[in-house]
Amino acid sequence: MSARTPADATPAPADQSTANAPAPTGGDVVGLGRRSPRRAGRRRLVIGTDRTHVVVGVREAAVCATALLAVAALAVVGLGVGDFPLRVDEVLGVLGGRIGGLPRTVVWEWRLPRIAAAIGFGAALGVAGAVFQTITRNPLASPDIIGLANGSFTGMLVALLLLGGGWPLLMAGSLTGGLLAALAIYLLAYRDGLSGFRFIVVGIGVSAMLAATNTWLLLRAELETALFAAAWGAGSLNTATAEVVWPAVGVVLAVLLITPLWSAALAQLELGDDVAAASGVAVERDRAVLVLIAVILVSAVTTVAGPISFVALAAPQIARRLVRAPGLPLVATAVVGALLLLGADLVAQHVIPLTVPVGVVTVTLGGGYLLWLLVHEVRRTS
Repeated sequence: MSARTPADATPAPADQSTANAPAPTGGDVVGLGRRSPRRAGRRRLVIGTDRTHVVVGVREAAVCATALLAVAALAVVGLGVGDFPLRVDEVLGVLGGRIGGLPRTVVWEWRLPRIAAAIGFGAALGVAGAVFQTITRNPLASPDIIGLANGSFTGMLVALLLLGGGWPLLMAGSLTGGLLAALAIYLLAYRDGLSGFRFIVVGIGVSAMLAATNTWLLLRAELETALFAAAWGAGSLNTATAEVVWPAVGVVLAVLLITPLWSAALAQLELGDDVAAASGVAVERDRAVLVLIAVILVSAVTTVAGPISFVALAAPQIARRLVRAPGLPLVATAVVGALLLLGADLVAQHVIPLTVPVGVVTVTLGGGYLLWLLVHEVRRTS
């Protein structure tokens, strides 16, 4: 039996001072004397300076901490399993500098680049997906569905097959292809504003055209190069060596660190162009910058691993449901994306009898998720 508190008492008459008090905001209190059932999920932590900061809810912080622990655990497992198995204490000893020799070579030179690629690329794809799902206000918008991944892969194929390759050239080709695909989709979909549904439909059409172009380029290539590029096109971390991974992860990390500069604009754009403009957001400029951020993230991933599907689609929505936030939480999305891709890569390497590209695993899991999402959206709108 609980004691009766002042909050449970009858509200004061209208002529008292409480009658003219401003209505509570932010979700901490609902009505008079009643606590919101989601109060804990809507408390927020502001990390950073006045100019550059990230607003993280308490529930989001808990979700991120849990997911980071899972990422760390999977990373240790990934560093230890393989043809040269290592115990957990040996992995930690190598990372701490207490063990050298062959175990150090296995961990630092053979396995760590791939683990870092899975974590960094998963975070990049998650944030890129969150950007597109926010500015289109549609949970089906992701770089792999609307054609950006195929556009980046087309640019990379042109650089590889026609210009001779090399990581800087592949990165430039991938970025150029992604930007051209994004520009084409934007121009074709823009009609007195940007409709999320039209953007996705146009993107699917552009994606199909780019996929056909990629097939044509592979058919005209030499056999050895075509086989290599085709395996790359399935989305694979098998070629994730230190020489290409660390520059790509560096690009991803730099872009992720500047993304919070546009987090406020992103939150306003989710409410619609009119609301964002009324809030002082330069709608077209900020949307173009956010698209550029997403394209750079996707291009960096595609250059090393090829187009990896469905991580960008699933990570934002999974993070949103875990955090129970009204918008897409960028920090949680990045961590969930890293967890998804790292887990999928470990499954591709060590669970399936034959080593398969990680893209095969993400497509298999993501296909089921896409079906569930479509059914959920139909039920929600009907």
